[in-house]
Amino acid sequence: MERMRKPFQGVLNIIRFNWHFYAVSIGFLILIILLTFIFNLSFSPFIYIFCFLAFLSIFVSLLVSFYVYDLSNLYKLNWLDNLKNETGTIININAGFDETSELLQAKFKDAELIAMDFYDSSKHTESSIKRARKAYPPFPNTQQITTSKIPLENDSADKIFLILSAHEIRNSDERTIFFNELRRILKPHGQIILTEHLQDTPNFLAYNIGAFYFNSRNGWLENIRNAKLKITEEFKITPFITTFILEKNGNSS
Repeated sequence: MERMRKPFQGVLNIIRFNWHFYAVSIGFLILIILLTFIFNLSFSPFIYIFCFLAFLSIFVSLLVSFYVYDLSNLYKLNWLDNLKNETGTIININAGFDETSELLQAKFKDAELIAMDFYDSSKHTESSIKRARKAYPPFPNTQQITTSKIPLENDSADKIFLILSAHEIRNSDERTIFFNELRRILKPHGQIILTEHLQDTPNFLAYNIGAFYFNSRNGWLENIRNAKLKITEEFKITPFITTFILEKNGNSS
């Protein structure tokens, strides 16, 4: 049975795991407003407008996150209904926080699901990931891997899922190495499902400078091309989430 997500779970997790960012940002804005009020500066209206826009940006980002992670079909996984071959070996790779392995196991009941985690505390130093790992235990039998080595045989995976995880590989060359490793373990007609926010207009409108944390579409295309993979399908789950279906560009390993 599909695991039920709690109401507001997505947006509350964002606040919970990134509370330091919101505390510092809101505290700084309140301090600016207080100092402006106390000193009654001649350009005070401009400062108030700036602070209002900053507060609005934070609110909009949380509202969009609520829509994406709590109201949309992202975690219902019905956007995977048209995938071919629902049996075989399925790999789900996360970056230290796994919200999807249990859902994928429920959806693909006749498949063997292997959960993998490439989180490396020396590279992925974000405090939000550390808090998430403490709050949520890993999926049973999750295998720890690196982005350069996945302990599976060549041509052994029918599907590989990267749902909101691959962007945590910040270095483009490392992403290409990782995609080459995915290609190695992928069966000749297997599929890689890459789901991500992009550096695009909807995400800039939603997250402002926070969108720079995401990779651009051209950046993903470069990694895909350099790893000798091809996009067979591309679609939006929401205006803020894009999924690429990848296959080997040719059947050789």
